Amino acid sequence: MIDLHTHSLLSDGQLCPAELVQRAKKKGYRVLAITDHVDSSNLDLIVPQIVKFCRENAHLNSDIRVIPGVELTHLLPPLINKLARKAREKGAKLVIVHGETITEPVPKGTNAAALGADIDILAHPGLISEEEVKIAKERGIYLEISGRKGHSLTNGWLARLATKWGTKLILNTDAHGAEDLITEEMARKILQGAGLSQREIESVMRNSQELVEKMNL
Repeated sequence: MIDLHTHSLLSDGQLCPAELVQRAKKKGYRVLAITDHVDSSNLDLIVPQIVKFCRENAHLNSDIRVIPGVELTHLLPPLINKLARKAREKGAKLVIVHGETITEPVPKGTNAAALGADIDILAHPGLISEEEVKIAKERGIYLEISGRKGHSLTNGWLARLATKWGTKLILNTDAHGAEDLITEEMARKILQGAGLSQREIESVMRNSQELVEKMNL
């Protein structure tokens, strides 16, 4: 299992990073990204802490790879690219933007601004437009099929459009607690439930490994 979207108590998660890693190992994870929520108020505090933790883990815990990342959350769209660049400068290897899920009041225009920024994943993009899905393909940005309650309500819409245009999908949990972490078997069931074929499911699973390799970790 590779999961590139999780949260610790450094933002609104329930677990400290060390426990999150141990819980993930128990579920069979081999790669985990910690991507706590940030905006301009806390990016300078959180990113260095996650980077420090991941460096320690790399030296002492070789059976699971832990990646430092961020999720830019509820930002006004004009700020997204600026903070994405700043997150990378602070050491984030993975930059996610909290997309326009139908279950939260995300500013309108977030998806479009994110797709024009230096990011890796647009998370739970809700009822994303067909044009935005095409832009994601052109820019090599992965769109997230979400395992999280609420955000997952539009997985089918996203899967249909991404399949039509050949845009790369990725499956993440957006875990905030131990109960949100899943096995690879459950990940495959979520993808099947989104309407993907077995061949398409295998492609999504490979996309996670592909993105990890792109980060040169």
